[in-house]
Amino acid sequence: MTRPIRAGLRLSAAVLALTLAAPALAQSQQAAAGGDDDAYFAAGRAALAQRLAVRPIEGRARNVILFIGDGMGISTLTAARLHGADQAGRSGENVPLALDGLPHTALVQTYTHDSMVADSAATATAMVAGIKTRNGVLNVAASAPARDCAAALAAPVDTLFARAERAGLSTGVVTTARVTHATPAAAFAHSPDRNWESDRQLPAAAAAAGCRDIARQMIEWPHGDGLDVVLGGGRAYFTPEGQPDPETPSRSGLRRDGRDLIAEWRATNPSGAFVMDQAGFDAVDPARTPRLLGLFEPDHMRYAHDRENEPSLAEMTRKAIDVLAARGQGYVLMVEGARIDHAHHLGQAGAALNDTLAFDAAIRAALEAVDLNDTLVIVTADHSHNLTLTGYSPRGAPVLGLVSDREGAPVRLPDGKPATVLSYANGPGGAMGPRADLSDAHVDDPAFVHPALAPLPSAAHGGEDVAVLAAGPWAHLFGGVIEQQVIYHVMAHALGMGQVED
Repeated sequence: MTRPIRAGLRLSAAVLALTLAAPALAQSQQAAAGGDDDAYFAAGRAALAQRLAVRPIEGRARNVILFIGDGMGISTLTAARLHGADQAGRSGENVPLALDGLPHTALVQTYTHDSMVADSAATATAMVAGIKTRNGVLNVAASAPARDCAAALAAPVDTLFARAERAGLSTGVVTTARVTHATPAAAFAHSPDRNWESDRQLPAAAAAAGCRDIARQMIEWPHGDGLDVVLGGGRAYFTPEGQPDPETPSRSGLRRDGRDLIAEWRATNPSGAFVMDQAGFDAVDPARTPRLLGLFEPDHMRYAHDRENEPSLAEMTRKAIDVLAARGQGYVLMVEGARIDHAHHLGQAGAALNDTLAFDAAIRAALEAVDLNDTLVIVTADHSHNLTLTGYSPRGAPVLGLVSDREGAPVRLPDGKPATVLSYANGPGGAMGPRADLSDAHVDDPAFVHPALAPLPSAAHGGEDVAVLAAGPWAHLFGGVIEQQVIYHVMAHALGMGQVED
């Protein structure tokens, strides 16, 4: 059996092994032609040597971090790499993201039990519970119809987070969405309808049958000592109707049962910290804070380009790791870059790429904080989006720009109008009539709605495979093409849980 690498395996060795060739490539645009004198050839040979040096780590994982870029398909990754280089003033076709350095990779099939194209509830369930289920359903077996409370109560499925808590590990969830939204809710909720986020959305019949809304399930989660870190948005889903939001008084709570779930959490966690803005977040001392709840907006958190008075995803990720690590029990942490998906739905490719770069910064922060000898880091997407990157623009042309020729002039299509490098198959940018002339449009504005072939109020998800990239104990099990629920089984195996009940 191959023994684990022990000495010096941190960010500088295994994680960045495959990115060391990138600087050479970045200098190679004037490469000489042919053989050993060609910079591309030399960089490829160096990359091979680095790959040959990668060894499996087969020790038990003490910690697992699952990064989920919501809607982060392959085209989004490629475009974000280019956009990041554009922002740095470099040619970006070979300037790596942090996630590019993770040495083990597979393609992931994201279809669900009842749909060719997935939603976030079913895909998150696959990753945290190890099964495929129906679109719109959280941690309920596929045998139960969607929105059927009685059937759902009879068919719950266990999750990695619940098993981790029962085994004495710490658990955490970090997201830029509402913490009750589909992906983060998969860590703690069972629901036949992902939209039952507060009791306002919970049908009376479902409540009478015994179903609970997702916010309430988070506060009442019965496993271990409950979630130790929760950071994201969605304050309004935890507070009663008529109670003004402390930061945005024009907004009030949504709960009709009169409960203030934030106050309840604080009462049951007197040594914990509740924060709702940057100052409160910055004041948290991980060594003195065993439990942390941060709800930074009444609804979703802001897009990365519009962030104000709230921590970045990278800051939240690092704080969550520090709090969980200080507990000394090992941990399971989910980190979601949620607003990638939201921007894609609006056709705002620039905003989606900014949030992808913010997500990548969170991955970098984690890799700098952990030891890959005992921490399995997994990066993936729940599903793709229908973004496409096309045209033949020259190297170094802005990805948030118009398709151009070698001289940088916009290429005119047969209708005499230019086209954007990025576009969507469907979405708000679709036109019923002739295409708009974008010659003078600010296509690099994050709020610009990119063209789409077919008009839809909200761009639809994509159904193609997504990537999973990993480093750390048992990361080498990711390879080839896998079903999405395999991610759960690799995490459970790495933690020493396997198929044995705790």
